[in-house]
Amino acid sequence: MRWPRQLMALLFVLVLLAGPPLLLLTLVGPPISGLPSTAQVRAWVQQPLTEQTLTAALTIAAWLVWLMLAYTVAVRILIRLRETSAWLRRLPLPTPLQATASGMAGAAVFGVTTNALPTTPPQPPHLASGAVALQDGASPDEHGDAIHDDGIVVSGGWLPRDVAEQVVAAAALVWLRRRRDYQPSSASRDDADLAPLPPTVAAVQAALADVPTPPAAPMPSSGMSALVEVLPASGVGFTGPGALPVGRGLLVTALLAGHHQSARSLITTKAALASLLGPAAEALGPRLPLTIVDNIDEAAQLVYEADAHASKQRPDAPSSAAGQRRIVLLGEHDGDEPQLKRLVEASVATATVVVALGQWRAGATWHADSAGHLHDPHHPEVTGPRLCVLDQVAATDLLAIIALPDPAPPDPAISGSLLPHAGSPDLRLPRQATGHEPRLQCPTSRQRLHLRVLGDPQLLVDGEPLAIRRTAALQILVYLATHPAGADTAQLTDAIWPGLPRRSLTGRLYTALSDLRGTIRAASGLHAIDHVDNRYRLNAAHVDVDLWHLNAAIHHAATSTLTNTHPAWQAVLDAYPADLAEARTWPWLDPIREATRRQIIDLCVSLATAAPESRHAFQLLQAGIRIDPYNADLHKHASRALTALGDHEAATELHDRYRQTLMRAGINDTASRHLSSTTIRQ
Repeated sequence: MRWPRQLMALLFVLVLLAGPPLLLLTLVGPPISGLPSTAQVRAWVQQPLTEQTLTAALTIAAWLVWLMLAYTVAVRILIRLRETSAWLRRLPLPTPLQATASGMAGAAVFGVTTNALPTTPPQPPHLASGAVALQDGASPDEHGDAIHDDGIVVSGGWLPRDVAEQVVAAAALVWLRRRRDYQPSSASRDDADLAPLPPTVAAVQAALADVPTPPAAPMPSSGMSALVEVLPASGVGFTGPGALPVGRGLLVTALLAGHHQSARSLITTKAALASLLGPAAEALGPRLPLTIVDNIDEAAQLVYEADAHASKQRPDAPSSAAGQRRIVLLGEHDGDEPQLKRLVEASVATATVVVALGQWRAGATWHADSAGHLHDPHHPEVTGPRLCVLDQVAATDLLAIIALPDPAPPDPAISGSLLPHAGSPDLRLPRQATGHEPRLQCPTSRQRLHLRVLGDPQLLVDGEPLAIRRTAALQILVYLATHPAGADTAQLTDAIWPGLPRRSLTGRLYTALSDLRGTIRAASGLHAIDHVDNRYRLNAAHVDVDLWHLNAAIHHAATSTLTNTHPAWQAVLDAYPADLAEARTWPWLDPIREATRRQIIDLCVSLATAAPESRHAFQLLQAGIRIDPYNADLHKHASRALTALGDHEAATELHDRYRQTLMRAGINDTASRHLSSTTIRQ
């Protein structure tokens, strides 16, 4: 709770303002008791430094310091009052808008049939503490948290909780597909696909990183069913400052829902998409799982065709089911009266929702405020549901994770320079044993601090885990373990708190670092983190990191000239008990985690290719599959090795298990075909 701290701060300011004057008046008296006489001036000129003059000077200086303090407090109060007044003036009030009369306008009125908006008490647009009224391009309050009970605040918008969960799920699928498609056997390694996900996606991931997901609902629920239930059957138009942000949020929400459930679809015109995404519409639109049309007649025809196709596929399913309803998104000036009439008839007959970004001439028009709340002009006292609101940058970032890959080749300049080298130059493994010698274990370090980042991150002091209270402190440890060269303040804050302004995060970072250093020093008496040249580094003399041993083992195995490579290969597998920070979903981890994993499966494939006999090659490939069960190239090589051994049944079983693994992860062939169903009608 903030009010105790605020009350203490207020009392402290009052003491500073009232204490010095009372003390000075009591001990010294008023600073000036009248104008000095001529004799007093003559005496001061003859002997300026006396006890009385020094006391008077110090008293005047004390009063001047107090006046400066009082002036500063007064200025801050005036600034706060001005900000509060401006905030009150910006509060969006329901503006009655004239709705065009039509035969289906009654379905849009609040409180009628199942399309009525819930009669919840009016809520101001600043529901979440720490968030400002989100206008197009606005950012969240730099002192507030990004996650709240009702949604996630990001730079440039606000997402309902279920939509944010779908963003996280879609981001996870991006990395699973990258794992599936990586080819460790390729001659020239290309790590261009290890580029981090867009900043808005990282901000959503960070907001939900340490929030547990209920076990009964591992897949996020779709927000579309609840959304289409509140929209009129005859269509609706959105006006007001939130019209375009709400339209972008609707686009993202619909495509995220269709990303997992192919029964839903979205149709939009080129003009509507351009008004929402701006210059990015031309390049991004063809890669999205939606249908882009030139005019409303094409949209109406597609609605009829899609409904007829769905009826053939599932004749027993009601076409009006909310889960099957499609959305047609129109621009403000799309279509004339006859075209609108035909589209309305098609939408009512097929349970399709029509949304216009502007006045809807064939039905109701609702007012959308900058925070995403809807207001029916017929019931201005009722605040409708809050929809997702996004600016162009945030919407483009979120759409990028559900778009087909860009056909343009990656820039070779960024390949190989995306990630830090996570090895320690001073860390060496002992000479590996030959086939006639027992394999040597990695020597036990004499250091008292052991940092394990492979698996669940833990800091061990003399073999006992040390409790780290702050999640940010644990992230700092893991981040520095993966960046032995160190990191500066900007790099740490951008990684741990993506999407938030740096100027508001420096204090958080220093607090986490101070707490972490104090905890380690109290437990071991050692300084684990150095700060040199404005960079923070783990002190290699005091901290032993398992990831550094792994990279040393990989380097040794990759450069080994021994005839028997089995000991070097086995040393790598022994040094890799689990993925980097396996249970953590911090967004900055994914590229480094995948790069580390790729080093090992590259080694497995290289050794298998050079193996003299197929059984040994299959064992190496099987070890790689255990490390990355989603990689298609590993399974292809393993299947070939089994076929070479004559075990066709095992090869078939391996292929079936792999398909089941992909289906359980949601990256099966059906999902891939669904993404490639984008249609552009010229």
